[in-house]
Amino acid sequence: MERPLWMRWLRVWAVGGAIIGGGLLLFKYTTPTDEELINSLSPELREQYERQRALRQEEQRQLMDLVKQTSQSNDPIWKTGALTAPWEGKQNAEEVFNNLQRTEAENKQKQDLQKVMADLDALRRESELKTQKIVEEKRKNWWKVW
Repeated sequence: MERPLWMRWLRVWAVGGAIIGGGLLLFKYTTPTDEELINSLSPELREQYERQRALRQEEQRQLMDLVKQTSQSNDPIWKTGALTAPWEGKQNAEEVFNNLQRTEAENKQKQDLQKVMADLDALRRESELKTQKIVEEKRKNWWKVW
């Protein structure tokens, strides 16, 4: 005896729904979060990821500027804004990367300078304290010198 047509379609929908639902559940519970993925990287890769984060953020900012410029115009999209993305092409990508490296180097240089200044201040204070102790000792025992 053959099943009615609606029973076959009900089975198709049930099996299809089970496959899709199972896939979604597997995806949800087996895919790592961004934090878990970054934490699972080796220290060298994690350091490289952190260094390049600013470059990726700058690329995203430039892309959003391009999208805003394009959306404000009434012209067709191929007539508005730059024809290539800001990070495409050697010259522009190199400029962005060089600017980023320059700012990072300047920030590191400022931090190093501040550290050196703090060390110098600590040495100066220590030297002043030692000098004051020596002067006080000399004042107390001035009669022993003669």
